[in-house]
Amino acid sequence: MFEKERIEEIERRRKEWEEGVLKRTLEKFGMKVSPNRVYTPADVKDFDFLEKVGFPGEYPFTTSEYPSNLPALRIRGGVSAVLVRAARYSGYGAPEDTRDYYNHMREALGRRGGPNIAFDLPTQCGYDSDDLVARGEVGKVGVTVDTLRDFEVIYEAFVGDNDLDKIASNWTINAPCNIILAMYLALAEKRGIPIDRLRGTPQNDILKEFVARGTYIFPARPSMRMIRDTITYCTEHMPLMNSISICGYHMREAGAIPIQMVAFTLCNAMAYVQLGVDAGLDVDTFMRRFTFLVWSTGMDFFKEIARARAARRIWAKIMRERFGAEDPRSWMLRGAGGVGVPTHTLTLQRPLNNVTRNVIIGIGNALSGGVPTGGVPYDEPLGLGHSLEAEQLSIDAGRILQFEAKLGDVIDPLAGSYYVEHLTDRAEEEIWDIIQRIDAMGGAVAAIESGYMQREIARGAYEYQRQVEMGERVIVGVNRFTGEQELEVLTHRLVEHPYDPKKRAEAEERQLKNLAQVKGARDNGQVQATLKRLKEEAGDEKANLIPPILEAVKAYASVGEMCNVLREVFGEYQAYNVTA
Repeated sequence: MFEKERIEEIERRRKEWEEGVLKRTLEKFGMKVSPNRVYTPADVKDFDFLEKVGFPGEYPFTTSEYPSNLPALRIRGGVSAVLVRAARYSGYGAPEDTRDYYNHMREALGRRGGPNIAFDLPTQCGYDSDDLVARGEVGKVGVTVDTLRDFEVIYEAFVGDNDLDKIASNWTINAPCNIILAMYLALAEKRGIPIDRLRGTPQNDILKEFVARGTYIFPARPSMRMIRDTITYCTEHMPLMNSISICGYHMREAGAIPIQMVAFTLCNAMAYVQLGVDAGLDVDTFMRRFTFLVWSTGMDFFKEIARARAARRIWAKIMRERFGAEDPRSWMLRGAGGVGVPTHTLTLQRPLNNVTRNVIIGIGNALSGGVPTGGVPYDEPLGLGHSLEAEQLSIDAGRILQFEAKLGDVIDPLAGSYYVEHLTDRAEEEIWDIIQRIDAMGGAVAAIESGYMQREIARGAYEYQRQVEMGERVIVGVNRFTGEQELEVLTHRLVEHPYDPKKRAEAEERQLKNLAQVKGARDNGQVQATLKRLKEEAGDEKANLIPPILEAVKAYASVGEMCNVLREVFGEYQAYNVTA
């Protein structure tokens, strides 16, 4: 960008400034080192716009995934946005409770589109509601699903203009993902809807479960086999269904530092891409249905922007050079957006401060190739099912950033900034270093089996907490500015909590009755026959398990029964002890 002689002149002038004007100012205030730094063209000597940045929606995708953010702007806060919750992560209690919730959101608040279903822990971990392990957890952190009957009840809220072929459904489900997917297939068949018209996204990212989120069932390698089955089945039969949503978010929430979050995510993603390649699929075909979940971000504003830009650039290079993808759509970090959402930075203490945190990150999204958003509702630290008042503030914050501040008018406006380009290059270099280290171990699965990722995330979590407790990392209202003179600013509820606490408390008892009725009414001989076939097919590594799972689902075999059969064949994952 600048000639060598000009760079040398800038470096000479900067040294004169540091030893002159800056030094005299610091001495005046009794300081030796400035708390600020100035960046110049000398910090990005080799900057080439076309090579390092390019145009939105084109290689190397540094600036943005898409040539225009207009569709995302309309969805996330534009004139068509309404106060809804069903399309967000939601679900609680028994299936009837979640069905009624979705109906209420549509009728009272104009909800449109399909659900993004949160399942309870027993469902996510492959246990039925009547399992002793599930006691006390049924319907607590999400809706419980034991059999196809429960799926049928939930989706009673989605008929007519909202039927399965007119909506997209998202499911935060991982280890038993193919069971949930099979339930959707069975439901579509009952309604006479061709499965090639179904849209949706299962999370299905099991590798991050082993290192961060914890809802795993089977060991890593048979778990990867199950994901291979999803990829191949969806590619062959469900061209509109995403096969996976790859997540860095949870690893950051668990303690990974920013560059680790990106590196671990991309290494996991490479392992999933390799599954499709090894199955003989065309990479440019199945990659169209790979998505990435939005990042988790911190408050280090410019570094987080650089991290998001570097991630897009690295993934584009991986897909084009390592996997030989030729379709530019395969090079995109589809769905990751800008810097992300600041969930792990939100606090229980003085929760209204989270509005400010969300707005800062919303600006960061707009400046990093994403869209300006209001973030997550400020009271989310209080638990899933937060208030509609907080949701209103979140949506309005995004609207203000878009319509009043006009932050959606320009994509990646910091492109070419000496500081941001320097940070982007540095972040890229650090991320590549971790990727190469994991490559040398044999890839993501080997790195997880050795405990490398788990140790690194645990180390990051420890260091973060140490910094907070020692006051090295300031969190307003938590470890600083907490004196008696500070005010605890609160809001008043205007509408009832969206989840009925009485229904949640009674969900387990009602669901046990539901499950007992299903088990009593079904053809248990047929159930056993389908479970036997599932076990036989599981023993054949080359077999795709979705067809036998679908057969068992249609016989009303339960999640726990199917997972127990697979446990007999695959075994169970034993968590790595990071303290050992």
